[in-house]
Amino acid sequence: MTDNITAGSPASDAPSPADGYVGDPAVRAEWDNRYADRQQLWSGQPNGALVAEVAGLTPGRVLDVGCGEGADAVWLARGGWDVTALEVSGVALERAAGHARDAGLAVRWVHAALTKAVLPPAFFDLVSAQYPALLRTPNAAAERALLAAVAPGGVLLLVHHAGMDTQQAHDSGFDPADYVWPSMVAALLNDDWEVEVDEQRPRVAPDGGAGAHHTDDLVLRARRLR
Repeated sequence: MTDNITAGSPASDAPSPADGYVGDPAVRAEWDNRYADRQQLWSGQPNGALVAEVAGLTPGRVLDVGCGEGADAVWLARGGWDVTALEVSGVALERAAGHARDAGLAVRWVHAALTKAVLPPAFFDLVSAQYPALLRTPNAAAERALLAAVAPGGVLLLVHHAGMDTQQAHDSGFDPADYVWPSMVAALLNDDWEVEVDEQRPRVAPDGGAGAHHTDDLVLRARRLR
């Protein structure tokens, strides 16, 4: 982590290359290379499902899982949220921190994999994971980490591209069986949770950026009751 998020002192700068990244170095390298291939990978606009689902929520503490170049984190901070943004790519975090700095906004940046990050349990009023590339494990570590981060009364919002979970493995190396999908998280919800949204819907896609060709979202929104 780049700072102690329980201390309430936001950091506006991204980690340096020697920041003590916590996670698989190969995963970090893969995503660093992907971001380094372009000056801007994503659209720079907040994700449509996030904007729609957050509209009725009172701003509080939010964890942005897989924050990328920071569009969601900046939008949330501008809306009054106390933002902690987590990302495996140092290249992406540097860009995200620059966008926040240009906007005059404070965000806590965490350079780590979700399953390795030291996050306070049951702390966040909103945990947002927009199209995350979370690797699946036999013990459902990523799914459980998402749930564990949500405070009682808080909301988990998980959004993914519809249809990707049923695709065949690609020659490029992408195999949907390697990743976490909303249905896997939903399967872990017990009586401590209330499912508010679990549906496929047309995607409100920002113009440009990788992934713009996807037309439908899977949206899972669940509230932690206790």
